[in-house]
Amino acid sequence: MRPFTDTTRRNIAALCAAFARAAPVDSAPGLKRAAVVIALTGANEASETSFLLTRRAAGLRAHRAQWALPGGRCDAGETPIEAGLRELNEELGLTLTAAAVLGLLDDYPTRSGYLITPVVVWADGGQAISPNAQEVASVHEIALDTIERADAFDFVTIPESTRRVIRFHYEGRLIHAPTAAMIYQFRELLAGRQTRVAELEQPVFAWK
Repeated sequence: MRPFTDTTRRNIAALCAAFARAAPVDSAPGLKRAAVVIALTGANEASETSFLLTRRAAGLRAHRAQWALPGGRCDAGETPIEAGLRELNEELGLTLTAAAVLGLLDDYPTRSGYLITPVVVWADGGQAISPNAQEVASVHEIALDTIERADAFDFVTIPESTRRVIRFHYEGRLIHAPTAAMIYQFRELLAGRQTRVAELEQPVFAWK
């Protein structure tokens, strides 16, 4: 268990600072920039450090009802950090500043045409989570030890690709890339490992 304390914040900030991001993806200049947030909180009863995962609303035009980290497309002139913090506020009602940012993970290129930057933030301050029902169907606080289990992730193959498909097992459900890939890289960061995930594949239903 990782208690939601300043010591944990400092430890994760140090791991983020030691993480050497992969070089930007230059081979696909047509990708649209986007950002997601790995928002670390301690709102559960055990006060253990958790991150926020959402289920997208069924009425959305794209990727409806899929599992996702809070986030979305970068507006013109926005940095990934600015976009991630804006989307966190729009989706979950959490208002954070750049001072809450602990670090960035690798950019992940998606089959649907986006280059996603994961932003790790410390969501302290006692703010209540207030999901925007038009975008978010449900919010789940997932303790970090959940993703650190040996059986939390597995890899399978599909006929449509030579790349491995990553799957995150959560309460009997399967969560796929891009979300699973970025959570997996964060899990590896927590263990002090610099593991690349850009080549981990998405299931075919996420290619559009």
